[in-house]
Amino acid sequence: MASSPGGGLPIGDAYQQATKYRRQGSGTPGRGDAQIVDGEHDLPVAVTEGGPGLWDVVGLRRSRRDFTGDPITQEQLAQLLWATQGITRRSRGHAFRASPSAGACYPIDTYLVVNHVAGLPAGLYHVDVRAATLRARREGDLREAIAAAALDQHMAAAASVVFCWTAIPARSKPRYHERAYRYIYLDAGHIGQNLHLAATAMGLGCCAIGAFLDDEVNAILGVDGQQETAVYLSAIGVPRA
Repeated sequence: MASSPGGGLPIGDAYQQATKYRRQGSGTPGRGDAQIVDGEHDLPVAVTEGGPGLWDVVGLRRSRRDFTGDPITQEQLAQLLWATQGITRRSRGHAFRASPSAGACYPIDTYLVVNHVAGLPAGLYHVDVRAATLRARREGDLREAIAAAALDQHMAAAASVVFCWTAIPARSKPRYHERAYRYIYLDAGHIGQNLHLAATAMGLGCCAIGAFLDDEVNAILGVDGQQETAVYLSAIGVPRA
């Protein structure tokens, strides 16, 4: 296992901590106006046939930051989730997903900050990929909290939903050691691109967010920032014409 040049943390962990964005001052990260809850929500079955051609979608893909604030449907949300990490095949006890993962370690988890999804209470949800369900974590308005954590990018508040991806390095480290961090970010990029393409195919707007205050996003998600830490965000919404 490689150690950092100055000793202390292994180099991968040191890199993760050293590259965080942090808010100036000693303020405590806000978690937003939401209450902790625990409950499951089944998703509609995703449609896996039809739609526009791949080459057309690739050519049309653009980052869209200006949203109407209108809700998306649960069917649309299920479609987006299937395109990013949905189970596409099961074989010999293995569940293969829509996005590739180094060594099939799947270190990336998905959380959703739901602002406007029809029939789904606003709040924070964790995605159970294998069961295709949402686990409610917090219920309430998180729009301002997630926008502030995303370096005051208003699109996160105007979006219908913000995808928040976390990494759990322990899933990959037994196989890849400190190099696991390279693969974790590649995995997140694969997932993010699938989301972009799926949103484009569905006529929705999507914009990836790499600039965010790590500790504040981690606080919103309720993760510790070490064993599990936010690595990537993406805002989805109904685009303005």
